[in-house]
Amino acid sequence: MKKEYKPVHGMWTSRWVFILAATGSAVGLGNIWRFPYITGEYGGGAFVVLYLLCIALMGIPIMVAEVMLGRRGGLSPIHTMSKLAEQSKVTRRWAGIGYLGALSGFLILSFYSAVASWALIYVWEAAQGVFQGITAVQSKAHYEDMLANPWLLLGSHTLFMVITMGVVALGVKQGLERAVRVLMPVLFALLVVLIGYASTTPGFAEGVGFLFAFDFSKLSGEAVIVALGQAFFTLSLGMGAIMAYGAYMPREIKDKSGRSRPVSIVSSVVTIAVLDTLVALGAGLAMFPLLFTGGLEVGQGPGMMFVTLPLAFGQMPGGLLFGTLFFVLVVCAAWSSSISLGEPMAAWLVERGLGRGTAALAVGLAAWLLGVGSVLSFNVWKEHEFLVGTFFDNIEFLSTSVMLPLGGLLIAIFAGWVMKETHARKELAMKSFPLYLIWRALVRVVSPTAVIALFIYSLWSVLAADDGSAEAGADGEPVEQTAPADQEAR
Repeated sequence: MKKEYKPVHGMWTSRWVFILAATGSAVGLGNIWRFPYITGEYGGGAFVVLYLLCIALMGIPIMVAEVMLGRRGGLSPIHTMSKLAEQSKVTRRWAGIGYLGALSGFLILSFYSAVASWALIYVWEAAQGVFQGITAVQSKAHYEDMLANPWLLLGSHTLFMVITMGVVALGVKQGLERAVRVLMPVLFALLVVLIGYASTTPGFAEGVGFLFAFDFSKLSGEAVIVALGQAFFTLSLGMGAIMAYGAYMPREIKDKSGRSRPVSIVSSVVTIAVLDTLVALGAGLAMFPLLFTGGLEVGQGPGMMFVTLPLAFGQMPGGLLFGTLFFVLVVCAAWSSSISLGEPMAAWLVERGLGRGTAALAVGLAAWLLGVGSVLSFNVWKEHEFLVGTFFDNIEFLSTSVMLPLGGLLIAIFAGWVMKETHARKELAMKSFPLYLIWRALVRVVSPTAVIALFIYSLWSVLAADDGSAEAGADGEPVEQTAPADQEAR
């Protein structure tokens, strides 16, 4: 009898749980505060078509490769890559991909918690009616006062890290799976409710036009790079999360008749990419009509979310309720992403002999401590700059503009050129051989070329910024100096 495959850390109970978990990892702050804006800015529906093309040519092939590596290894990214290097009879230095991914996720978690925790503050304040009748000047001053208060930010950062690593401490089934089973349906439901509310506002038609009107004249070389960046970073590639989640993905599931059916990596990844895109567009449908209704400027980044949108909610009927629901949506998106960032390093420590709770505590404390530097970058250490900017700017630049693209590139190279083809074909189990050949060609040539182009542009966009007039976002794109960096394009 064939021995059932069981990863060390447990396994998702179904294909859909894996899809929800990976979608939760992919859906983050960037889906809400960046993607809708760049869609409207670069041609609406025309940009969506370009973006989906980039997803198909780069995002999906690399994500398929990362999930494949994770499921075949069944361990943390570090030990998975060591195991696969041994199976492929190549140097164990390829385990560096795992170290790079886990470290990237850890670094991102440190500053992501510091910024995502702002939404926790705004949930409470929106529910208390703080934004009702607020003026533009008051909204901006309120945001700036929050950033200037290190104790408030430290408290919210601590709370967000506790709820994040608390989930990780409970393990795959009791923690991660239970969390995504609740967070993702709540996120989808809140998004539908907010879109419904937005559809009742006078600016709904204008918001839809901004997002979906086809304007091919706005497509340019810059639009291609922006689309490539969004396609890469939105799927959480290169940060260890998808490889770790892939390690918990079942190879087979039983249908209602009791028959075992293989779980397709490719179809699962395509579903994740579609859901991620729908959430991002849905966020635009929920937000932009409110801005147009209030005659407010459409933008991107924290400035829009924490200054402009509270102003819009404060001026509208039902704004107290729907403003609160909006920030709950933001917390759900950030929380589902953050648990995936902490999992790779925690899983590695468990494999090194620590208990799950101890491993989560160690990762959480270390990430929290590093995140304190990011918190202080907005107030006490604001004037202390080195290399590319503040402490926050440097951690973000290193992890998102350097380590993530490098990790994605190495994953593509390993899956396409180093890993034994027989192993790849067996793990992917594609029924269509031509489809497999297409994936192999993309992951060997097209995807790496696109990542290299993105990598070069990401570095150039940051290093070429004049005297801090623009700062790099997590997608490698410069963003306006009026708000802190655009943390994460996921």
